[in-house]
Amino acid sequence: MTDQLDHSPIISEVFGDAAGKMELFHKKLEDEGLIRGLIGPRDGDIIWERHILNSAALVPFIKEMLPDPETDRQVTIGDVGTGGGFPGIVLAACFPAVSFDLIEPMERRCEWLAEMVDMLQLTNATVVRARTEELISKKKEFSRTSGGHVDSSRANAGRRGRKPGSRQAQSEHFNGYDIVTCRAVAPMTKLAGMTLPLLKKSGRLIALKGKSAAAELEKARKELKKNGAVSTRVCQAPVAPQLEPTHVVIVQVR
Repeated sequence: MTDQLDHSPIISEVFGDAAGKMELFHKKLEDEGLIRGLIGPRDGDIIWERHILNSAALVPFIKEMLPDPETDRQVTIGDVGTGGGFPGIVLAACFPAVSFDLIEPMERRCEWLAEMVDMLQLTNATVVRARTEELISKKKEFSRTSGGHVDSSRANAGRRGRKPGSRQAQSEHFNGYDIVTCRAVAPMTKLAGMTLPLLKKSGRLIALKGKSAAAELEKARKELKKNGAVSTRVCQAPVAPQLEPTHVVIVQVR
């Protein structure tokens, strides 16, 4: 089945230098995605629009949080429930200088993600097989034993020079992420407790959501406050020219 956007100039317009990697990713999804349970039976001719370009809608919102290129501060992003690679694989290809943890509890999906990281040579991405509650516990333990002091050279140790496709476990120095991303993981009432505790001070959750995003935020107000949210907003996010936009929820913690 031919994807409606195959060979479209939209791909290079949106992805720029990452377009080649995304074409490889698309071909792999086209060949194996349905068999391996990563895309639905009706997705074959809309993989670009429904999954890859949709994931790329987060790119401008992540750019907002990146430090000045002149600084040497490393930004770390945890993509919760990466699944078939959405949005984590797409974002890691778009931001080669940013460190990504692709967090996924299912072994078969972790195997797929490791294959994609290796195939696309994403040296900035690590597949982490874990549930969010495990990582939240590690972050709390690190905070307790370190007294809140973070040695950045130790906390970021092991992120440099990693082999693509490595499935490296979180170190004992895990102190949270600057940004947490996710797509179609859970409603906001549940997502608040799964993601906000993973953030560093003043960190942000940037989540792809549907048209009910504003209603979800309203319903989750109590859970958001309980988990440290200080501001929330819903943005309409362009996907690509002539394609229907999506919605992004942004939550900042104290």
